[in-house]
Parts: sequence; structure tokens; C-alpha cells
Amino acid sequence: MSDLPAALPPAVRALAEADFSAIAPRFMAAGFTVAEPADGIITIRAADGVAQAGAAIAGARGAARPAVLISVGVHGDETGPIEVVAYLLDALSHQASALAVDLMLCVGNIGAIRAGKRFIDADLNRMFREQRGTLEGTAEAARADVMIAATTAFFRDAGPLRWHLDLHTAIRPSVYPTFAIVPELIPDEPRGALIDWLGLAGIGAIIMNPASVGTYSYYSAEHHAAAGTTIELGRIGTLGQNDLAQFADASQALDDLLRGAPQRAGTQRPHIFNTARQIIKLSDQFQMAFGKETHNFTAMKQGEEIARDGDTIYTVQFPEELVVFPNPDVRVGLRAGLMVVRVG
Repeated sequence: MSDLPAALPPAVRALAEADFSAIAPRFMAAGFTVAEPADGIITIRAADGVAQAGAAIAGARGAARPAVLISVGVHGDETGPIEVVAYLLDALSHQASALAVDLMLCVGNIGAIRAGKRFIDADLNRMFREQRGTLEGTAEAARADVMIAATTAFFRDAGPLRWHLDLHTAIRPSVYPTFAIVPELIPDEPRGALIDWLGLAGIGAIIMNPASVGTYSYYSAEHHAAAGTTIELGRIGTLGQNDLAQFADASQALDDLLRGAPQRAGTQRPHIFNTARQIIKLSDQFQMAFGKETHNFTAMKQGEEIARDGDTIYTVQFPEELVVFPNPDVRVGLRAGLMVVRVG
């Protein structure tokens, strides 16, 4: 049973329902090896004898074919990326031979998408960790296990060029309408290529993340040597009613990436931020000094109170820190906010 809006374009409905029956035969007819290892996951790989492509990403002709994982709907109410990828993949499937990468597409929290909810039991994007505590028995924990298995299989025999673009939209307004989280552990060369691509995608800010909080993209970076990133592409919206103009740069950059197109010139480099600290909710006494509606990247001055949790008081330590993802309603033990400082 699905609660999806009745009037949806066919490509959007198909992807939201994790239905690849229209696009899979087109890629197979073009000579690709297509598989659906699990509900909502499709892999499209160059078969033996298919010319190696993706030189624009690899940096030289004849290099190993890039492996690109794109995930959408990890939060079921973040629908804009579903629409963007649905249209891109449908158009590409009609020119299937133009696909220049080995591609895995993952529709994350299928149950939540169908129900029009953010999640069923708990946040899926906190499940990609070894220790889940009380969340182990949730629907999202089981879904994460399926996604981990498929991701491991996809990257197992991949070459050195590995990308994971986990596409989201933000719940609250932001000083930077588009921004990305990039794990610090990604080596310099692939990290630089990723940041360049994020600039092409119109991303205004990048937060360097020193430690995992259980996100899907950090998992891919840590365990599969992928240049992984969580990308916030704009504001949350209703499926079928998103303003796709806000995703135009990202859509073009994604299309270029999948087709191995030469890199466009004249893009602006995103501002770079380091993580100052993660604000962890330690107990049900947790209270933030500001509302959860506070805009992402709101600036705070040294000494200002961020939150208090019983005897623990979080204050701003640097001359200026900016708050991202403030959410006092998360479960105990999870991140209730992120404090960052600009470095570039």
C-alpha cells in the first residue's frame, strides 16, 4: 500500500516505488550487465567487451571505469533528489550507451517513501555503524544491512575511482542553501576531485567531517575507499511538486558525471568548514539554547551557550562557530547538532 501522490510523472513514480522495470531493459539492450540485488537497488555495469569510458573522471583514457553509487530517499520525506535522479536516469536510459561509469542506484528508505514519512522506526542515516544499541531491532537497521551488503558487492571488484553521492534536502532554511558533508579520511587527490565536482554542482559550503555518526556516505568512504559525501541540495518538498530549478546545477553535474563529459569551467569553489564539535544528546534533560528552527550555518560568538544536558554545558569555544543540523528531538546518544568553523 502506497501513500504516494496520485498524479506523478511515470519516471518519478517508478523510482519512488523502486520500480526499475522500464529502464533496466534499455541498459541491457545496450550491452550492460544489469542486476537488482535487493528491493530498491539496481547496478548497471559494463559487460565484457564494452569499451571503457569515463576518461574525464579518470584523468586519462584507458583508466579503470569509475564506480559511482548514487543514493536517494535515505530520508523518506526528502523527495527532490528522487525527482532529479528519476528524470536523469530515464533520459540516460534512452541513450544507454552514453553511460560512462559503473553505476549503483539505491533508493534508501523505501517504506518511509511509500508512507510519506521521514522514517518508519528510526533515522536510517544513523544505522551504518557496528554498534546500534537499542536501534538494532528497527526497520531501518534491517534496511541498512541490505544496503551494506549491496554496497560491499558493488565496490568489491571496482577500480580505484569510487564515488558515493548521497543526495538529501534540508528540513530547515540555511545560510548556504546547498552544502555537503565530506569525510576527512578521504585521501587528498580523490577529495580534491570530489570538491571540484561539488563546486560544479553548485554546492556553496563543505563541512569536513572527522568522525562517523553512522551515515551511509561515511560508511562507503571508511570501508570501501569511496569519495563519499552527503549532499544537501536545497529545501525539503512534496514529491511531484518540488521546484526543480533549485537542483539545476546539481542535475547538470550528475548528468555530466554519468556520461563522462569534460569538466565545465568557471565554477565557484565552495567555502570550506571544519567540524569544531558534535553536540551529543546525553539524556532526556537535553535543551538547546535556541529553537530547532534555527537556520543552518547560524553564527555564534565565543562563550555563547549552545546547549545544556544536566551538568554538561556546551559553549562556543572559537571566536565564531556556526551551528548546523540543530535538532534537540533526536534519540539519546545521537547527534543533536554540529558546530563548524570556516577555514577556506
